[in-house]
Amino acid sequence: MAETEVTAVNSGITYKMLSLLGAPSLVSSVWSYVDSMIRWCWIPNWLPSWCPTSKSQLEASEDQMLRRINGAFTRQFIPIANGNLLWTLAFCSEHVKDKTPMVLLHGFGGGLGLWAQNLDALSQCRPFYALDLLGFGRSSRPVFSTDAQGAEDQFVESIEQWRTKIGLESMILLGHNLGGFLAASYSIKYPGRVKHMVLVEPWGFVACPDTSEADRPIPVWIKALGALFSPFNPLAGLRLLGPLGPTLVQTLRPDFKKKFSSMFSDNTVSDYIYHLNVQSPSGETAFKNMTDLCGWAKRPMLHRLDRLQPHTPITIFYGSRSSIDSKSGRVIKEMRPHSHVEIITIRGAGHYVFADHPADFNHRLLQACEKVD
Repeated sequence: MAETEVTAVNSGITYKMLSLLGAPSLVSSVWSYVDSMIRWCWIPNWLPSWCPTSKSQLEASEDQMLRRINGAFTRQFIPIANGNLLWTLAFCSEHVKDKTPMVLLHGFGGGLGLWAQNLDALSQCRPFYALDLLGFGRSSRPVFSTDAQGAEDQFVESIEQWRTKIGLESMILLGHNLGGFLAASYSIKYPGRVKHMVLVEPWGFVACPDTSEADRPIPVWIKALGALFSPFNPLAGLRLLGPLGPTLVQTLRPDFKKKFSSMFSDNTVSDYIYHLNVQSPSGETAFKNMTDLCGWAKRPMLHRLDRLQPHTPITIFYGSRSSIDSKSGRVIKEMRPHSHVEIITIRGAGHYVFADHPADFNHRLLQACEKVD
């Protein structure tokens, strides 16, 4: 219902913009097309007939991502509130069952399969869980609040409900990108449940810079484009391409094949990423509602990180070749002079640190968490 209301509002704005051009008949014709496209991008029930995807294809692509894992693991849906389910992968060897478990939260547009190069190494030392966030991957895709705080709260509460169902007293909570933002939000609200917080290239910590006084302000035409495309979800274009989508992912992101070249020589990774991101845009819509027109967080995490308990240790990973500014890590360290804050930069790695140099990442992460127990 909320999604339909937002569509109606956006449609009305677009119609008024077109009407300013005059020529009522032309406006009417153009509007019919634009209106149908806007509604098509918002209403996921129309997608299967156009996009070559399905839940079973997503499942199969995840199976392919995990086919090289050597350790014994389980996968299952964990029920949480409102009939929702969180898809969960778990390792729990007998010899590490008494250690503090590690829980991994993926980033925007990701899924638990992207940790494929890390699972065997990280699960050797403690119980280990990776889950598809609510609204992403194979987890339930409900309607989220259109309010930034409301959407964030839904994510955080789903993690807490998941923890309760699994039966974890405490954990090492690691998040990449959007997952890092949610890990911090969760740790602030439930400090007693997090023994160590690990942020990997976190999104949403720094506020949008004030461009009015900047040396190079954002051009008006870029702002206009941002406003024009604001009604659409970030990945709507991928859905609009329909059967051309898989080829587009392979063409625009050949780096993913390279990142996982030690495991796969085919299009396993690009196929998985495609099927993750052309399903019903639930978590994607929530993310859009949490960002401004330029992709900055509406509720930057640094503005409230002072509410995080001082005894919570933090480890922050960055890639030396990433486009993500590591400034937020330095600010966090300055904000917490009497707390443990460690910043680790992986040389030669980009935003997907854990995939670019998995051996180095795994080793440094295990070292950082040694003192937890």
